[in-house]
Amino acid sequence: MTVDQQQRPGPPAPRRRSRRDEILEIAVGLFAARGYHGVSMDDIGSAAGVTGPALYHHFAGKEAMLVAALIPVSESLLHGGKDRVARHPDDARAALADLIEFHVEFALAHPAVIALHLHELDRLPEEPRRQIRRLQRLYVEEWVAVLATLRPELDAAEARVLAHSAFGLMNSTPFLGGEVDRRRRAVLLREATVHALIGR
Repeated sequence: MTVDQQQRPGPPAPRRRSRRDEILEIAVGLFAARGYHGVSMDDIGSAAGVTGPALYHHFAGKEAMLVAALIPVSESLLHGGKDRVARHPDDARAALADLIEFHVEFALAHPAVIALHLHELDRLPEEPRRQIRRLQRLYVEEWVAVLATLRPELDAAEARVLAHSAFGLMNSTPFLGGEVDRRRRAVLLREATVHALIGR
């Protein structure tokens, strides 16, 4: 090992999960399994091994947990989508493949969050709901711009229909069983999405 290698800092250590993160993950799993109204703060505290006062130290209530779960996810999807498109400024086909891989990996890693988006978004107050909808629209437009380049015969509204149909395919992960291993599920979802969007 050279002196330069010894002095060169290594990759940053992964951020340690906080107790708040752990509680939020438990709450998301319960909301996805039972529905928002089927879960109480006592249920969450019991599952997390946290007493009532300690739980409210982290979150004001269930609504705050839902906001904390959904807004960062929508921000992450938008930023990740923009990054994938920016990697391929002159190759729309490669940009689309990167977008699909990005979203499929997200959907496979976070099926409970996908379920919350599908079923519980309307539980939020107007302002955070509007913020999430805006982030989602911006994410969709990243896909629409790539599709418009790949398929110039489509107008923007038609490309948007296709993008939403692709999300329907990729966001099916909460409903997939474990009969097929994760890597094979990723392959099947990517192939189905490519076929839905460009027919091959």
